[in-house]
Amino acid sequence: MTDKLSNTKFFSQIVDLLQLARNSVIRSINQTMVHTYFEIGRMIVEEEQNGKDRAEYGTKLLQELSKTLTREFGKGFSVTNIQQMRNFYLIYQKQQTVSVDFKLSWSHYLKLMRINSENERRFYEIEAVKNNWSIRELERQYDSALYTRLVLSRDKEKIKELSEKGLIVEKPKDAGKDPYILEFLGLPEHSAYSENQLEQKLIDRLEHFLLELGNGFTFVARQKRISFDDKHFWIDLVFYNRLLKCFVLIDLKIGELKHQDLGQMQMYVNYYDREVKLKDENKTIGIVLCQNKSEAVVEYTLPENNEYIFASRYKTVLPSKEELKLLINE
Repeated sequence: MTDKLSNTKFFSQIVDLLQLARNSVIRSINQTMVHTYFEIGRMIVEEEQNGKDRAEYGTKLLQELSKTLTREFGKGFSVTNIQQMRNFYLIYQKQQTVSVDFKLSWSHYLKLMRINSENERRFYEIEAVKNNWSIRELERQYDSALYTRLVLSRDKEKIKELSEKGLIVEKPKDAGKDPYILEFLGLPEHSAYSENQLEQKLIDRLEHFLLELGNGFTFVARQKRISFDDKHFWIDLVFYNRLLKCFVLIDLKIGELKHQDLGQMQMYVNYYDREVKLKDENKTIGIVLCQNKSEAVVEYTLPENNEYIFASRYKTVLPSKEELKLLINE
């Protein structure tokens, strides 16, 4: 029996080693192909520049190159695909970001090339590399207008930082968004559901929710009970942010935000600061997630120097960029 368990562990180690090697080979092949496509794009552009009539010459060049490569290597070298390689070089030839190492797959770059704004494209590229986004996650973050949501809540200096460094979490405010996009829950925008059902949905899709929360978040607890003076209270969700070195408490509210909701969150934050956090940890952050809110209620309920309690809306469907602007400017 002992030998069998020992062999099982041994076999598992071999499988893990081979899987690691296979993943490494796949990454290496992807990087090599992306570099190769970049070089093909460069050669095409330089060859086009030597043509007398560039437009006509360029069209014929791509058509003939497509025929040659298809005859030699088979599928994957249509005129459209070769045009994408050409565009890849034109877009990235001068960009001084992490992309010079081409750390993403060709599928990632095909998606990125469709983003017209250079600053926005750089942001998504940096975040995709930093957070190891799959192509599906990159598409999801773009469709949820992550860049737009962050830009509309930041000053010019911070906007520039987004395109150069990605999302940097240094202050409590950096950990929040308004609104949060929770389309992955599959809840129609105007459907009837309870706060408990919303919480359960978030727990069921915790991996997606952590990605929406942003960098550095780890899950700690749900319905965390705190007690004092024979009274019991339950905090919906508790997270810890490793970058800010603090707890982040989240309360879920259906409908319009009330001043009592903010007061309750203030109590939760005070309790965690005085009874839970360690001396070397930073002050607790509280976020009340609601469907609607009045900025006046938030302003007059919280202290003027508030830096740790936030009220953010959530949307269960993907809004357009225009809708997001209206939401944030309300």
